[in-house]
Amino acid sequence: MLNKPFAGPVILNNTPLVALWSLNLLTLLHDLYGEVLIPQAVYEEFLATERSARQTALDEAPWIKITALTNPRQALVYVGLDQGEAEVLALATEWSARLVIIDEHKGRRYAKRLGLPLTGTIGILLTAKRNGLISALAPLINQLLKGGLFLAPELVEKALELAEED
Repeated sequence: MLNKPFAGPVILNNTPLVALWSLNLLTLLHDLYGEVLIPQAVYEEFLATERSARQTALDEAPWIKITALTNPRQALVYVGLDQGEAEVLALATEWSARLVIIDEHKGRRYAKRLGLPLTGTIGILLTAKRNGLISALAPLINQLLKGGLFLAPELVEKALELAEED
């Protein structure tokens, strides 16, 4: 596990969880962050499709911990977000997260306003490359795009530039 510059846990939203699962790279979460927390709503969203395969993946990833909010009503303050994103932010504030992993624009805006350290799927992959955990970013990004994940072209371009793959 790499050095952790922040205090508190890492909180993970559904889209990055699905993306890493689809790449068969859930182990990156453990390699980079040790333990990560997902709220109940994210767990339910993750299992909404391909339930058996996804549950097996979680069973094989004991570092991903399903964590209940102490005060579930706290998630209600995040207007315009789906339940998973709202619970991620509520859990992050409740636990003083060292990092929030979320891709959705509205959720990221809220996280920034709250002053929460933030990354997304591409940030995880870029960090993994910088730390020698993956050899190339471009094939993984292409696989995510082919799988239907929307990634802004500017984000892809910047990530490949930072990964020195442009």
